[in-house]
Amino acid sequence: MSAPLLQVEALHKHFDTRRGLETLYRRAEGALVRAVDGVSFTLARGQTLGIIGESGCGKSTLGRAILRLQEPSAGQVRFDGIDLLGLPRAQMTRLRRRMQLIFQDPYASLNPRRTVAQTVGLPLQVHEAAGAAERRERVAAMLARVGLSPDHIHRYPHQFSGGQRQRIAIARALVSNPELVVCDEPVSALDVSVQAQILALLRELQGALGLTYVFVSHNLAVVGAMSDRIAVMYLGEIVEIGPARPLLHRPLHPYAQALLSALPQRTRATRQARIRLEGDLPSPLAPPDGCKFHTRCRHVMPRCRTERPALRPAEDGREVACHLY
Repeated sequence: MSAPLLQVEALHKHFDTRRGLETLYRRAEGALVRAVDGVSFTLARGQTLGIIGESGCGKSTLGRAILRLQEPSAGQVRFDGIDLLGLPRAQMTRLRRRMQLIFQDPYASLNPRRTVAQTVGLPLQVHEAAGAAERRERVAAMLARVGLSPDHIHRYPHQFSGGQRQRIAIARALVSNPELVVCDEPVSALDVSVQAQILALLRELQGALGLTYVFVSHNLAVVGAMSDRIAVMYLGEIVEIGPARPLLHRPLHPYAQALLSALPQRTRATRQARIRLEGDLPSPLAPPDGCKFHTRCRHVMPRCRTERPALRPAEDGREVACHLY
């Protein structure tokens, strides 16, 4: 069995909310936002790991921390056996050709002053991956691959629809032939009909180019359609991770059960009552002791309030962070 392409171990990303002299001379209570708080997983080549959870759970921050677009506070990220967090900036810059990000908002992520040719060709220019003539050929070939016409090459972002802009963003991410692509809510800003087209395009490109995806989304149906494995996040932690089908059909963690009960059920046999969580989502500035979910859990036990559960093996190849298991 080949080694995984991506290995994440005890990854943390904390944001310090203190400012000015307060940072220098005293410690403020609740000063750290623990956006990512000890996340671990592995991802095999050619597979897709979907990451789901409520808004503010740390999904997008995790994707950016993996790529070092936001520097992690602690932990380890190994890409193809390379320790990313130990790399000097110059080496990390060279390695970025093999790791790319597709942003959520295709309009905000494109420079309005650059043509399509300039935008898509920029990664090749930055990484000095090709000469001018070869860049033009590769840009034209990638635009055709994502379903855009050669006539579009000299236009600007404002001249395209939202779906077309996202195709441009995908072309820019893939033109340097990356192996790992972090997709950060890549269809949430699009109409439903366009979402289906972009998801089909991402699946087609994955098969044709052998891509590995980290797919971040709050849309459970989208993640279910795209993912081989799924990780459920709550307040910066993974509470359940495993193969997509069993996790979607029979989640084990109480938070995952509540989250997935919101999905429309196709048949009467699979229909289940909606689980409504009581109470508010705790602040990441002051997360609860013990299990972070215990303030909203239907199955809370005394140890949940004091002892933080670790991810442990459960059924169907899954891991669950819950004292029930």
